[in-house]
Formats: sequence, C-alpha cells, structure tokens
Amino acid sequence: MRLSSRGWTPDKTDSPKSWSVDAKGIDQTTFDLSVINPNGGEEVTHRGPDAIMEEIAALDAESAEVLAGIRRLL
Repeated sequence: MRLSSRGWTPDKTDSPKSWSVDAKGIDQTTFDLSVINPNGGEEVTHRGPDAIMEEIAALDAESAEVLAGIRRLL
C-alpha cells in the first residue's frame, strides 16, 4: 500500500522511471525528500521566454510568407 492524495492505495507496478527510497535513508532531521531520480533520463534545459517569443515571431513570419504565396496562386 502507498499513501496518495486519495489515501492509501494498492502499490502500482514500477515503471522504468520509478525509483524507491528506503525510509531509513531519509535524513531524520530534515525529512528532505528532494532526491534526484536515477532513472529519470537526461536533464531537460528549458528556453527562456525571450527565446520562445523569438521563435514564435519567426514561425509567424514564415507562415505569412506561405499564405502570401497561396494568395498569389488564387
């Protein structure tokens, strides 16, 4: 059984990204549970808002060119 937001639920099968921590290995003074998943794969680097906005603007400009080409064909 495991504790979830819905109370105690039956254990679920582990997936390749699952990991378990022995309760004895948890720091008893801080109860810090911020462990790094050893099966989590590579770290994801997120782009900043400015980079995302620049890409959106570039894609919008590209779409506008394509639409203009289609209009010329009509």
